[in-house]
Amino acid sequence: MKNDFNLCPMCGSKAIKNKLNKKWYCPDCDFDLYCNVAAAVGVVIIDKENNILLETRAKEPRKGYLAFPGGFIDADERAEDAVIRECKEEIGVAISEVQFICTFPNTYEYRNIEYKTCDMFFLAKLPDDFKNIEEFISTLKAQESEVLGFSSWKIETKEDVDKIPLAFESARKTLYTVLEKRK
Repeated sequence: MKNDFNLCPMCGSKAIKNKLNKKWYCPDCDFDLYCNVAAAVGVVIIDKENNILLETRAKEPRKGYLAFPGGFIDADERAEDAVIRECKEEIGVAISEVQFICTFPNTYEYRNIEYKTCDMFFLAKLPDDFKNIEEFISTLKAQESEVLGFSSWKIETKEDVDKIPLAFESARKTLYTVLEKRK
């Protein structure tokens, strides 16, 4: 496991050990620290011509790569509510209805710490006021600390998906799932 402690965070002992890449255990004070999976969400916004909205990441990990609007779920927050909140924060749009698509595991490395996540993806319809994703993009307000810009990508085949410089493999697998569900 990449994430190791040199000292027990409770007693300061140097005897802390990693067990099975799932937890750390200190034999001096019986402290256990579990490496639990973090929960994250992403939203696929798609138009009738099979164009999807992607944002360019403004920060690491994978700065400059493309991702869906989304982020980590806050404590005591439902995944559906997190998707709605993240859209409002990152793109300036309050989406109202989301439909679950799928989940995939992901590894999210940030500042030399490796976080294992369970990424949950949802589908949101393009708001009725817009004919297509391009028109929608012109109205979006990027959260500057998170988003460098927006783009539209047509996805009709796996080859289309493979051409997209996605930040995370979980997003690629989600787009494959979207294509499969359309058949």
